[in-house]
Formats: sequence, C-alpha cells, structure tokens
Amino acid sequence: MSEKSFKSGDKVRWDHSQGTTTGHVVRKQTTPTKIKGHKVAASKDNPEYIVKSDKTGALAAHKPSELRKG
Repeated sequence: MSEKSFKSGDKVRWDHSQGTTTGHVVRKQTTPTKIKGHKVAASKDNPEYIVKSDKTGALAAHKPSELRKG
C-alpha cells in the first residue's frame, strides 16, 4: 500500500463533522508530539501531517489517508 505524500505548503482538504475544511501542510510529523494538549502518536512508520486551517489558523494533525490535495 503506497502512502499519500504531501510536502510543506501543499494545499489540502479534509472532512470533519461540519463539512470540509481547506488548509495547507506545515510539516510531516514522524515523532510523537502534542498539539493543543492532544497527543499525536506519529512515528516514522506511521507519520501524520501537521496542517493549518485556512479558516481558523488552527493547527491539527491528520493521517495521510484523511487528506486530499485541493
């Protein structure tokens, strides 16, 4: 299974409970971290992408499978 790949600055969109949000990739996270007190269990084998919402400016972590270029 090939992983979706994004790079810093890529425009992306993702679904959430209120619909779809757009933003851009800040970085690929390959080590555990925290965002707003929430644990991000990223690793080299299970990376997540830190994205910044265009609407709110908030940072969030998403698995590659949750993101679409857009």
